[in-house]
Amino acid sequence: MKILSIDTTSNICGVSILENTKLICSLDTNTGRTHSENLMPMIKEAFTKSNLTLQDINLITCDIGPGSFTGIRIGVSTAKAFGDSLNIPCIGINSLEVLAYNIKDDIQENEFICSIIDCKNDNCYFAFYEKKNSVLENLIEPQAESIETCLAILKSYCEDTLENPSLYFVGDGSDIYKTAIQKVYKHANFAANDSNLINSYSLGIAGFDNYKSRANTKEVLPLYLKKPQAQRQLEEKQNNHFRKD
Repeated sequence: MKILSIDTTSNICGVSILENTKLICSLDTNTGRTHSENLMPMIKEAFTKSNLTLQDINLITCDIGPGSFTGIRIGVSTAKAFGDSLNIPCIGINSLEVLAYNIKDDIQENEFICSIIDCKNDNCYFAFYEKKNSVLENLIEPQAESIETCLAILKSYCEDTLENPSLYFVGDGSDIYKTAIQKVYKHANFAANDSNLINSYSLGIAGFDNYKSRANTKEVLPLYLKKPQAQRQLEEKQNNHFRKD
């Protein structure tokens, strides 16, 4: 199975082509959030380098977020347009699961991964996974919380259901909030820095696993865990206006 993998949720724009889980070609560029200009030329270049065309692709996988609102829309709309044009199956994978896949092969069965993405001001996106039968099972669904609340939810879950879990943390939030994490989990394990960024290769592998197990058959839709900043600012302005009145 040949897979086209598209990630546009962060400053990095990534495109990979895989044969099942084997990488054929991978391109990543960090030129800021100009994905609308870069994505199509990168896809064309990936096909040229791999000597393939869209007609050779059997599965399209894209990152549905959380992340940049604009970037998510670009990636999802491109993947769906390709899929609809040639009736190619399309699977959406969330950013936190992609991060967990960065280190999936580095941990043992029945060990656990907490993915954390920083979203400023001591807030984060996070989710929790267990490696079972060589794939990842989602134990805590992706959500947006303060880092303090994130760790409290995680601690409560572990105390209620797990005994001496071996925990691994991945994502830029795991590095930024490392001190806070270590206060709660003194023996926490942290991913290497190069594993803390989302990449389209891990996204492609996650898409393949989901497709193979039929674990993900939902329509590909953006995952927005927070309202856009402009909407939050407008609501705050309106609330301040009503309070004055």
